[in-house]
Amino acid sequence: MMKLRNRRALALAGTAVALSIALSGCSALNDLIVGGANDAQRDEETGEVTEGSNIDIFSLKVGDCMPASDTSGEITDADVVPCSEPHADEVFFEFELAEGDLPTDDEITAEVEAQCVPAFSEFVGIDYYDSTLDFWWLTPTEDTWTQADDRLVQCVIYEPDPADPQASLEVTGTLKGAAR
Repeated sequence: MMKLRNRRALALAGTAVALSIALSGCSALNDLIVGGANDAQRDEETGEVTEGSNIDIFSLKVGDCMPASDTSGEITDADVVPCSEPHADEVFFEFELAEGDLPTDDEITAEVEAQCVPAFSEFVGIDYYDSTLDFWWLTPTEDTWTQADDRLVQCVIYEPDPADPQASLEVTGTLKGAAR
């Protein structure tokens, strides 16, 4: 198994727990599943967000950019903006967890290391371990796993603030090919 740099290992381990997608209550989950997705306005050809809006978390897609927000605890929705506008986070990769029981946090972290780290290096253009950029991820919870058949893990890139590694700097444009 790949080991993350010490400063990232601590941040990522805490992030896996703090940033899991969860829905508080069955009615909220049912509203999202039955009521249809609240999605952003998107370019028909590229799928890119064309206007800032608040979307349900199940509508978040690779390539979506999000302004700085409190992303701790249970997340049911997200603000998205066109990547050409200032933002803190960008979804750069996603993958599905295997069927069966919901994996433990350690199992999800291992899968994130196996899938998101190589995808990060390809997306940014340099090795993750040489990059000044970092990422966090969104995962299913027990409720979304069992009630919504949610298996999706989304990897979200950001530029840490050198003055506060737990905070993000705002960027304009995609971090794809940033090579830093």
